[in-house]
Amino acid sequence: MRIARFSFNDRPQYAFVQHDDADDKDYLIALDGYPLSAQTVKPTGERHAVDGDGVRLLAPVIPSKVYGLAKNYQAHTAFMAESGMSDITEPPERMMIFAKPSTAVIGPDDPIVYPSYSKQMCYEPEVAVVIGRIAKNVPEDKAMDYVLGFTCVNDVTLRDLQQGDPMWTRSKGFDTSCPLGPWIETDLDYANAPISFSLNGRDVPEASGNTSNLIHSIPEQIAFISSFSTLLPGDVIMTGTPHASGSLAPRDEAVVHIEGIGSLRNVVVSA
Repeated sequence: MRIARFSFNDRPQYAFVQHDDADDKDYLIALDGYPLSAQTVKPTGERHAVDGDGVRLLAPVIPSKVYGLAKNYQAHTAFMAESGMSDITEPPERMMIFAKPSTAVIGPDDPIVYPSYSKQMCYEPEVAVVIGRIAKNVPEDKAMDYVLGFTCVNDVTLRDLQQGDPMWTRSKGFDTSCPLGPWIETDLDYANAPISFSLNGRDVPEASGNTSNLIHSIPEQIAFISSFSTLLPGDVIMTGTPHASGSLAPRDEAVVHIEGIGSLRNVVVSA
């Protein structure tokens, strides 16, 4: 099942996404409530084509917080070391966790704003986990019971600031640094999900990978993070970028694709 958040004529609401084989289009089946709450939601009777007039997909959730894992793939750790962007040549034994504020989140087709104080913006395509219910001290074998679904995320990073900012607060938490979407997919083979990335319409094979190569699995991540932080419905975990990370420039079109979810497109603009 796919769950989207969208606006129609500037009115935000949630919807189920259904594919109509008759015309090979995706449609939004509008809902009367908030799917991440305890209340029962039901269709309103409204149906809108995803690409219809007045329809705009929004970030599928507005999380209270976003956590990310650094160097959670061997290939990315090696790339960062070989390119001189990190002194760490082997993945750390313990998870390296960082955070992005909710103000970093944007949705599909929203602009990524290149701040004037940076000279090196980079993309990082990843699978994101969306938490479905309050999670605290969750055991690893029960972790997936707390997951609503998965979406695409671009962990946009200001690499030049990251070098001089050990806390990564500005480099990863600036406004528009967390594109999410296009929707939440509740049924995904999360342990074997192919990730790919395209820049200006061209595939970037060195940025691709698969969650089967995660160092710390998604259940491990949820268990560890919930041991020190209460995860709320709608909170997001960025699971790590699989391989190389390249530069972005104003007017670039960045597209993250996760097989089984879909594609997240954003264009970079100058501040």
